[in-house]
Amino acid sequence: MRSNLLLFTVLFLLIADYLKTRRPSSFPPGPWALPFVGNIFTVDFNRAHETLTQTYGDVYSLRMGQTWMMVLNGFQIVKEALVTQGDSLADRPMLPLQADISHNLGLGLSNGHLWKQQRRFALSTLKYFGVGSKSLERAILDEFTYSGKNITDRKGKPFNPHVIINNAVSNIICSLVFGHRFEYEDERFINFINKFDSAFQIIGSIWAMLYNAFPLRLPGPHHTVQQFFSEVKDMIRSEIKEHRKNWNPAEPRDYIDCYLTEIQMRKGDAESTFDEENLVMGALDLFTAGSETTSTTLRWAFLYMAKYPEIQEKVQAEIDRVIGHSRQPSMMDRANLPYTDAVIHEIQRMGNIVPLAVPHSTNRDIQLGDYTVPKGVVIIPNLTSVLFDKREWETPYTFNPGHFLNEEGKFVKRAAFIPFSAGKRVCLGENLARMEIFLFFTSFMQRFTFSMPAGTKPVLDYCFGITLAPAPYEICATPRRE
Repeated sequence: MRSNLLLFTVLFLLIADYLKTRRPSSFPPGPWALPFVGNIFTVDFNRAHETLTQTYGDVYSLRMGQTWMMVLNGFQIVKEALVTQGDSLADRPMLPLQADISHNLGLGLSNGHLWKQQRRFALSTLKYFGVGSKSLERAILDEFTYSGKNITDRKGKPFNPHVIINNAVSNIICSLVFGHRFEYEDERFINFINKFDSAFQIIGSIWAMLYNAFPLRLPGPHHTVQQFFSEVKDMIRSEIKEHRKNWNPAEPRDYIDCYLTEIQMRKGDAESTFDEENLVMGALDLFTAGSETTSTTLRWAFLYMAKYPEIQEKVQAEIDRVIGHSRQPSMMDRANLPYTDAVIHEIQRMGNIVPLAVPHSTNRDIQLGDYTVPKGVVIIPNLTSVLFDKREWETPYTFNPGHFLNEEGKFVKRAAFIPFSAGKRVCLGENLARMEIFLFFTSFMQRFTFSMPAGTKPVLDYCFGITLAPAPYEICATPRRE
């Protein structure tokens, strides 16, 4: 009797799950989904970007738990979604883990009026403090001086560049947001930087997907992520508290000062979304977006230069010819360094830093390709499939700076080069990242030659998460002539 009841219960639950979550008729095809968990266990989350690129075509559907998602592969369909129909895909999905961290506030995971108002303010404030201008260029070059000295002190011996590069890049956004930099030996700062890597990997893992599908209060790595981001937000709150002590609205020193002024100016405005919690989350968004991607790009750059010494030599020869050794690089040099610029772009393409972008969500019913997509469906714009699209790149899986050079050797930007995504949600720190990558890379190439330790070959293994970071490695940086 009990076994019959158990069998009936199991059958009832299976049928109920099927009826509730069966693939809508308007949806594109996709892999068969398991009851209750969907496709969570059919995706290899150690290399999800590759799994999702190699499977079911340009548009297909997946079910993660009870949530339907659509994966977009290839430049044309991603462009149609993010650019042509950008207004309809401007939202972020409300996934439980991300909601626990952000509470749908700030710049990265908010939607609607709040997102538009916060993003507009962030863009104008970053521009006010020099993003894209000469003043910030000086700050980046000064920070290189600190990191360059740190590397020079290694005397050509093997070292892991992770902490040095993270510190250098993070200090740029710290100066903009907090008004000060951190010393490379600051243990608390190093601890936070290291934890960011772990957090990003967990958020891109199967554990995060399981939690988003079944947000039960059970033990798991999601608690580590939540606790870490809680600590970071507490650190930001302490920065805000210090700012309030000697804040002068007439003389803003950084992003926090400008935001505090905005809160004061908009008191009584029913349309205002400016408050301290949005400031905390916005500062966190700027810090994470403004440090992790650029740092990861530079770590890939060292590896690729060590793997292809002939390319490194050509970059150095061009820098020597155009800039020489008596002055630091400038953004004005970019137009005269076409090969170096092409190498930087190829590092970004092959490095594939944000392989699956950040998920989008439809805010209305739309037609995408041959399919009708209802409101509220999660969209995964697979940037990996764009940056390695065989229809767009001559040798997609080969490191080839020629992708960005014409027959005369002049730099040419390609439409399918969208490492910062595209459309309404394009990375708001793109201009800052482009400045940092160019100035740091050319400065490192001007001062050092990178190679692997004796008896070691470059290995391009990665750690998958929100970002695609190189597996930990050691490298040698030999100072060039001063």
